[in-house]
Amino acid sequence: MSRDSPHDSPRPPGGDGRYGERVFRPQDEGEGDRIDLGALAYDDITLARLRELGAGPGRRCLDLGAGTGTVARRLLREAGVAEVVAVDRDVRFLAARPEPGLTAVAADVTSDGFRPGLFDLVHARFLLMHLPSPERLVRRLAGLLAPGGVLVLGDAVDLTTEGAPATAYTRTVRAMWRGLRETIGTDVSWVPHCPELLRAAGLVSVAAEIHVPPLVPGSPISRFWAQTWDRARPAMVATGLVDEAVIDEAARDLRSGAFAGLSPGMLTAWGSRPAEAG
Repeated sequence: MSRDSPHDSPRPPGGDGRYGERVFRPQDEGEGDRIDLGALAYDDITLARLRELGAGPGRRCLDLGAGTGTVARRLLREAGVAEVVAVDRDVRFLAARPEPGLTAVAADVTSDGFRPGLFDLVHARFLLMHLPSPERLVRRLAGLLAPGGVLVLGDAVDLTTEGAPATAYTRTVRAMWRGLRETIGTDVSWVPHCPELLRAAGLVSVAAEIHVPPLVPGSPISRFWAQTWDRARPAMVATGLVDEAVIDEAARDLRSGAFAGLSPGMLTAWGSRPAEAG
């Protein structure tokens, strides 16, 4: 892939230089709970895939954009990995609950000074979609793999396609993606090309899957999106695609169980660094 790849096209700046803090501020009441709702929706799928890809005893793992640390802690407790280095720009949620084998590191993965060493497993979920230059980041993360190590990336896939039902929910999700792009630079348009980026980074045995959690009333994913809209509401209304009434209607549909549409999916893609001869 060339340096002019569309996957590395410029994005709007993320405000004050710390991702997302114009919309999702760690210090805001309930932000940790919102993150954990997303974890409840996706952690089982993520952990199953990581274990199938070799996360187990003796492995050294790097978890990027670790949030509250749910994946990192389950790698230690359930997969029995030797060590997890959990990285986030803000580690307040990680530091609140120390755990043997878990090392919390406050760092920016886009910084040239980010060189944490080599790992048997490198995992990032819902991280690259918020950062500029995904192609360059995939190459950088691939460079953190020990020989035979695996890079696993999970990001959102927008399913409000042209043929999606014309509901308040669909309009609200479209406004969310546009509003987040225009305020903090979030971009999910490149995510279906993630396997291509892994291959371009020199990884082998590349594959991918999609998980779409059902929008069941009261479910973690339904509550996660409702709370996300509350946080992002000003940015969403500013797009002109929705007004407050449309967002409120979409939230009511999530609570009532009225068919609103498909939740954004999570595309998980992975690839391995070739093992060195001998």
